[in-house]
Formats: sequence, C-alpha cells, structure tokens
Amino acid sequence: MEFQILGSGGCVSLPKPLCRCRVCTEARKKGVPYSRFGCSLYFKDLNLIVDTPEDIAHSLNYANIEKVDTVLYSHMDPDHTLGMRVFEQLRLNWLEVSKGIECKDPIRVLAMQHVIDDLNQIKSKYGPYMDYYENVRNLIVMKSVDKFIELKGMKISFIKVSLATIFIFESENKKLIYAPCDVKPFPNNEKFYNADYLIIGNTIIGDTLKDGFKLEENNLLKQELFVMEEIVSIRKKYNISKVIMTHLEEDWGKSYDDYLKLEKQYDNIQFAYDGMCITL
Repeated sequence: MEFQILGSGGCVSLPKPLCRCRVCTEARKKGVPYSRFGCSLYFKDLNLIVDTPEDIAHSLNYANIEKVDTVLYSHMDPDHTLGMRVFEQLRLNWLEVSKGIECKDPIRVLAMQHVIDDLNQIKSKYGPYMDYYENVRNLIVMKSVDKFIELKGMKISFIKVSLATIFIFESENKKLIYAPCDVKPFPNNEKFYNADYLIIGNTIIGDTLKDGFKLEENNLLKQELFVMEEIVSIRKKYNISKVIMTHLEEDWGKSYDDYLKLEKQYDNIQFAYDGMCITL
C-alpha cells in the first residue's frame, strides 16, 4: 500500500495570510516542506483521497497526482470539506456539457451516514452542493458506509468518533490508521491493535506556542485536543509500530526544522510534511 500526505496543515494554511511571524515568513520564502496545505491524504492503490480542504486542487497539482476515483470524508468541518469544488475541476467539462454530454465517470464519494447528513447541510438557496454535484452534474456518486467497504481486495473500515470518522486501511496483513481530526477521546477498539502506522491529527505540540504563548494545564484546548503524552500512550496501548502527526497548526509556532528536532525526543513518532510518502 502506498500513501502520500497531500496536506499536513491545520485549520489555516501555512503560511497564514498576512502573518509575518518567523514560521510563516520562512514558509512563504522556502515553500514545501516549510509550507503546509490543508489536511488530506492520498492512497495511490485506489486513486483515493481523504477530505477536500480548500486548497486541495493546489495540493493535488503539487503532488503531481494523475487520477482520482474515490473521495472519503472524515467529517464536515470547513477545513476538510470546502474544497469540494474540486469535483468540478476533476470531472466537469463545460465544452462537452455545451453539446449535451454529461460526465460518464463520476467520482465515488464515501462517508458514514452522519457525515453525509452533515455534508448535505452545506448548501445554497438552490439546495445542497453535494446534490448539485451528484444529481445535476453527475460528477459524483455518494454512498453511505456503515462499518467497512472492500475495494479491489483492500478493506477500509470506518470507525465513528462523535461527528468524525477514523479510517483503517488493510491489505495483506498490513494496516494503516488515519485519524486526522476530532478523534478525542480516542475510542477503544480492537481493530487498532498492531497497526503499522497511525496518522493522527489535532494534537497540541509543546507547552510554548506561537509568539511565546504558554499553555496552562487548565486551558480549554487540552480538553479538545491531544497532548503528545496522550499520543505516546495510544501508540503503546495498541502496539502501533509508527505514528505520524498531521494537522499541524500554524498556532503551534513551529517550523519544519523545529519538528525535525522534536522527533528526536520520541520513539517511532514523526511529524508529517506535504509530499511525505508512506509505503507498507
């Protein structure tokens, strides 16, 4: 199985527009891996992407992706969905439409039913955008997945966590878990045991953040997001070989070089960067 991190950033892009902090200035000057697109993953074996952040078209171009057949949605947060117009860019040919020819190769869109219900709340006065892409333009075919789906001999399990989803990719005794956002508290599930990789997001990196902000013990962020000690505990509990941290927020005030230094403090934990490849 071959995966590629299309985007390792958090709720805002890095560099953050208008920001002149050290990290954003460096990212603006050097580009990848110092800059970060919105959080998304590509699974080469199935021409599959997870989530469509606002800059997904740019991250697909940067990664030189040639084909997309399937999109998974983890949850409806804007930084994971509002690049859905990429469906038009991937499948809509207005010159053919002008001759009455609609798309003949729609993209498969998969999500748990609660996520589909949430996606359908993203709408204009004409109705849900997803309905337009599916039933007006025929660019996608949406399907609800309850527990798992098998595609070309590969199994993808869907684990519900409140309003979000954790995905488990399995093939020939290899296993990768993708838990990009809103997965705290991390659920108890035997399916997580002995995975080769866990890619997980929404973790506060460090106690001193952007502009010297000190994160106190009672800060509300610690209720919503993991701290690194919790990630270490998850890895040990489920005997996961390697962990990759993604969804790295600009607010953490750390550059690519800072994350490389931090990796030395942890066993089998890495920090994602755009273009990072994982082969199982």
